[in-house]
Amino acid sequence: MKRKAVLLPLPVGALTLLSLFCLGLPINAAAQLPADPPRPSVGAGSTLVHSKFGGQIFGFDIDQNGNEGVLTEDKTLANGNVLAAIETFDQKTGKILKVVSETQNQDNFLTLGIEGASVGLVEQEISTGIYVTSRVYDVLDPLSSNAITSTWTPPLTADDIIIGVSRDQASTTSAVLYFENNSSFSTLVFGSNVGANTFEPAVTLTNPVFGFNEAPQVAYNSVTNQAVVASSNGEVGGPPPVIALVDLTTGVVTEFNGIPGPPPFRQGSINGLAVDSADGIACTTTELDARVEFYDLAAQTGFAVSLPGNPGQLQSGSDVEFDPIHKLFFVAQSVSTTGPGSSIQVYNTKGKLVESLNGFNFSNASNVVFTHIALNPRNRTGYVDGPDPGVTEIQSFTY
Repeated sequence: MKRKAVLLPLPVGALTLLSLFCLGLPINAAAQLPADPPRPSVGAGSTLVHSKFGGQIFGFDIDQNGNEGVLTEDKTLANGNVLAAIETFDQKTGKILKVVSETQNQDNFLTLGIEGASVGLVEQEISTGIYVTSRVYDVLDPLSSNAITSTWTPPLTADDIIIGVSRDQASTTSAVLYFENNSSFSTLVFGSNVGANTFEPAVTLTNPVFGFNEAPQVAYNSVTNQAVVASSNGEVGGPPPVIALVDLTTGVVTEFNGIPGPPPFRQGSINGLAVDSADGIACTTTELDARVEFYDLAAQTGFAVSLPGNPGQLQSGSDVEFDPIHKLFFVAQSVSTTGPGSSIQVYNTKGKLVESLNGFNFSNASNVVFTHIALNPRNRTGYVDGPDPGVTEIQSFTY
């Protein structure tokens, strides 16, 4: 089976008067302290990264510990072959720095993300005719080498298909979710240090709600060494979502029910998931009720908030990402309720809407790889798909 998609990563303020007093400084010295630098305007930026050959972008990510990003593109040629390429780019200027690898046959490249400290991971699907016959996982370590430096060799067969990788750049371990594309269609998860090419044993998720057809989402809790997997059967009026905590050391799986959506539609599918490891908080988005959920993973409790405005299913959120420096969750909203086009809604860990980043144009409708928000918390910037509806470019933003 050739896969084209699996439908189922505050500035410090001035010293307080009390601290000045404790330091023995005169109180009027506060007036002499330099003011905090003004924040740049937030929202969509003017820097665009265009795929080198004009093909559709099959995934991208940016290095939170460096200045580069990586993307992969596929473009169908007049002769029926596919031009597939891995490319690196400059986060500040958007310029393509190097075409790391290029093929012109039936193969595809897919960016799986940047894992750990500056380790780029790209899947190459090697095809014969219309069928994928094998998969090779290229490693760019570090990404700034602008070269494939090694191969990641997970314990997967040719028929096993990766659903998602946690893209945790604050930890050397990533959680990898995949399914066996055979008669069993089992869903499994394992931990891996991509840079060191080491692996923890795979754990099978036996609950049918985590079947690949339900498009489960995966994240990683680095404090507990647990994969966090969230899924729902997406049925109208169906049961609440299920959250699985998978201990990647012992293989123990703990499940708890998520928050049911309001009747009559309930919550629908889980569209996105991110985890704040330090505080043990998971954030999800759901389809039918257009809500954002926040879970205390230790207590196995949570609450939901509606996206701003008066959202319906069309305005539901999709990808969720987390900034561990500023403690913010970012929710992609393809059809915005706060501005024209698309928006990114930013929440703190208490579920409060902090700001709305407007002025984007992204959608999952025509994407082979669904919308992704890539963050660089060091300078409060990021990239997201669009604005070209052909998905040949990504757009910068600040927050």
